Amino acid sequence: MTEGAGSWPPGLMVSAPSSGTGKTTVMLGLLRALADDGLIVQPFKSGPDYIDPAFHHAACGRASFNLDTWAMNKGVFGAIASQAKGADICVAEGSMGLFDGVATHGFIGFGSSAETARMMGWPVILVLDVSGQAQSAAATALGFASYDPELTVAGVILNRVASLRHERLTRLGMKRAGLPVLGALPRRGDLTLPERHLGLIQAAEHPDLDAAIAGYAAFLREHVDLAAIRAMASGTTPTAQAPLPRPPAQRIALAQDAAFSFTYPHVLKGWRDSGAEIIPFSPLSDHPPDPSTDLVWLPGGYPELHAGRLAAASRFLQGLRRFAEVKPVHGECGGYMVLGQSLIDKDGIAHRMAGLLGLVTSYETRRLHLGYRRATLSAPMPGHAAATALRGHEFHYSTILEQPDEPLAVVTDADGGIVPETGSRRGKTTGTFFHLIAAEA
Repeated sequence: MTEGAGSWPPGLMVSAPSSGTGKTTVMLGLLRALADDGLIVQPFKSGPDYIDPAFHHAACGRASFNLDTWAMNKGVFGAIASQAKGADICVAEGSMGLFDGVATHGFIGFGSSAETARMMGWPVILVLDVSGQAQSAAATALGFASYDPELTVAGVILNRVASLRHERLTRLGMKRAGLPVLGALPRRGDLTLPERHLGLIQAAEHPDLDAAIAGYAAFLREHVDLAAIRAMASGTTPTAQAPLPRPPAQRIALAQDAAFSFTYPHVLKGWRDSGAEIIPFSPLSDHPPDPSTDLVWLPGGYPELHAGRLAAASRFLQGLRRFAEVKPVHGECGGYMVLGQSLIDKDGIAHRMAGLLGLVTSYETRRLHLGYRRATLSAPMPGHAAATALRGHEFHYSTILEQPDEPLAVVTDADGGIVPETGSRRGKTTGTFFHLIAAEA
C-alpha cells in the first residue's frame, strides 16, 4: 500500500536521552516491521553519522540520508528531505541525546535531533533504557517532553525491562506524567550490534545482518504498538530546496572497500544526479585507480586496521602516485592518512603509505578528535575554489605527528575555535581530516 506515493509523507523521529539506550536496534526493527507491512519507508539519520545509513538501507530497502541542521543550509536540507517523495512514511534516527548539539550563538541544541524534528514537524518517540529505575524513568521522560514546547514527544518505548513488575511500575510513572507507552522491550543480551572504536561495525561486515534485523522486527512486533506509531506520524514539507553537492569532476575514481567506506549518501547522489560517473576501485584488493578518470577520491574508513595490507598494495600505490603526477587526488580522514608518508598502527609499527603528502599519523598515540568543522579554503581543492567555506565533521582517534606541507584551509570548530587539523596540499594532492558535508553557499 502506498498511501503517500506522490505526496509528502508523514514522519517521526526515534531518539533517546543519550547514546547507548538501544535506539538503533529499535530503529532497525521498526524500519523492517513497517516495510514488512507493505509500507514504503524512507529512513533518515539526524546528524553526521556515515555508518548508520547503510544499516537503514539494509532494514527497509530504501537509501537513507543524513539531515544536519548545523552543516547544511536550508536549501540543501530541503533537497535531502525531498528524497522522501513517493514514500508512505519517514522514520529518522537521532544521534546522541535528543537535545545534544552545539551552543553556537547561544542556542542550546543547534544541530541536534530535536532541531531536525522541529524543522520537519516530526513527533519524537523517546527510547528509554529503564535499567535500574522504574517510576523515576517518567521524570526523565517528562523533562524531555517539556524542555522544548515547540517539540512534540508523542510517546516512549521502554527498553531493557527486567520483569512484568518492573514494567508495571514504570508504566504507572508514565501514566502520571501523561506520556503514552508505545511498547516495553524485555531485556535481551542478544539484541546488540557489534561495535568498534568509531561506533558500529559497517553493515557490510555484519556476519548475518538480514537475520539480525528480522529478529529485531519480530521482537518489536511482539512488544510494540506499531499501529499507534504509524498513526502518530506527521510532518511538513520543506519549502527551500537547493542542489545537492555538485561533483568535483566528471569521472571520479572512488576507493570503496572495508578501509574506505565513509561517504555521505547525499554527496554521492548529488554527484550522480549531476551526471558524474563514479568508478569504484579497491585499494585493499591492490587495484589501482582507473588512469582515464579525472579525479581520485579516497574517502574515510578504517585504514588503521588494514595498514599492513595497504602498505603492501604496490599496484594501488604505484598507480596512485602516477595518477597524482598529472591529475588531482583528494583524501578525507582515513584517505588523507593513506596519502601521507606513513601510518603508525596500534602496535607502534610504521607502515609506508603513498607519500603524496608528508603527513605522518599515529593510531598508537590515540586521542579522540570529534566535532563539526568549518573550513575556509586557503587554496583550491577538487570541486571548490580558494576562499570557499565548507562545513563538515571530524571523527577519528589518530594523531598527527608530522604535517610539513602547506595547509589547505583555516579550520575551526562549531564555536569558532581554531582547530590544528588544517588539511594539507602538495602539487595536485589535497587532503583533510574532516568529512565534507556541504559548502555554505
